Amino acid sequence: MSHASPQLNATHAPELRSWVESANQPNADFPIQNLPLAVFRRRDDNAPATCGVGIGNQLLDIGACTSLMDNILARGAAEACRGASTLNPLMRLGNQAMSALRAELSNLLNSSQEKHRSEVQRAMYSIDSVELMQPVQVAGYTDFFASVHHATNAGRLFRPDAPLLPNYKYVPVAYNGRANSIRVSGEPVQRPWGQLKGSDQAAPVFAPSQRMDYEVELAMYIGMPSRIGSSVAIANAWDHVFGFSLLNDWSARDIQSWEYQPLGPFLAKSFATSVAPWVITTEALAPFRQAMAARADGDPAPLTHLLDAGDQAHGTVSVDIEAFLSTERMRHEGTSPQRLSSSNAATLYWSFAQMVTHHTSNGSALDTGDLLGSGTISGSSDGALGSLLEITRGGIEPLTIEASHERRHFLQDGDEVILSGRCRREGYVSIGWGHCAGTVLAAYASGQA
Repeated sequence: MSHASPQLNATHAPELRSWVESANQPNADFPIQNLPLAVFRRRDDNAPATCGVGIGNQLLDIGACTSLMDNILARGAAEACRGASTLNPLMRLGNQAMSALRAELSNLLNSSQEKHRSEVQRAMYSIDSVELMQPVQVAGYTDFFASVHHATNAGRLFRPDAPLLPNYKYVPVAYNGRANSIRVSGEPVQRPWGQLKGSDQAAPVFAPSQRMDYEVELAMYIGMPSRIGSSVAIANAWDHVFGFSLLNDWSARDIQSWEYQPLGPFLAKSFATSVAPWVITTEALAPFRQAMAARADGDPAPLTHLLDAGDQAHGTVSVDIEAFLSTERMRHEGTSPQRLSSSNAATLYWSFAQMVTHHTSNGSALDTGDLLGSGTISGSSDGALGSLLEITRGGIEPLTIEASHERRHFLQDGDEVILSGRCRREGYVSIGWGHCAGTVLAAYASGQA
């Protein structure tokens, strides 16, 4: 599927209903129009992990349905899912195979389809009864800085008169992270140790971070690899994108402020990055693709290799992402999490295709399973700030938690951050992205594992 014209098909039809009744509930995360992918293991036996598709409050074992599929591409894709502990074997087959599989799954789950229903039901499990695994074995991890609002807000804290560096509006800025830092939603996050230096200190100290933060992001997963020594053209970039999930790039701001010059983030980021267990395929997102946000008057146009009319017309995805905070006290008192922000990926300055093309523009290859983070997604309003760094103005203005009467400059031990996402467009069924959650644990007692 080329980004120039996102293709809609029968799987997107708003009138579709599933015989899985929970999928038809208003604002269900996983209606039949979504069909997100996950890797799961049943809790009640010793069965191995396998790949599934979400439908309502159920998970369907894709591999168990292989023999029920008529399309040869779909059958091969389903076979790649059988007993697979990651989505990588499916991702390697490319988006054409994924599209064929999606069409067959949609037919099997369609309320008008009676054939094979009993066999499909036997391969279905309640989501609450399974363990959701990390969906993708990440080959490489690159985190971008694609929100001009976040870049401006963060830069203003350090450079009030010139928050954006001169390269920002020409280069999709990014850094290479640690693939083994990726963990699935629900896994706790240990507060990291690192070198900290306050403005009033002559030398740094080695201690647990005191300025722990989260970042609201999207993860973009690469399916079809690119060739080393060859740049991916923007017109073909979406052919390499398998799907997306929610991402929280945990950050130690005090470690970051000391180490980031001159080479950028390192230990402040490499300790943990959380991803949702659900991968929303590029085809599921087709109805929610939209034009890039208009650049401000006077901004330079992207250089030729990063500029494409189709990309400007359909280069981003409209997904509302909400961040919530639940403190230990709130959970003890039974209080609902407090919403911290609501932002939308449609405000990003750089498109997803531009990220792919820039990543390969020097001849570097992308591999199946590569994860490209969007960077913190913030909007222009105070209610759309995607990190505590921005919400508290660098820790100067504390956040008040209304229900528990607590205050936060940055995250404390026991704090849980939860991200949720939803795509909406008039005339189409909205789809959810599930949740990406993680709880901060105290640092190791002595800085040693």
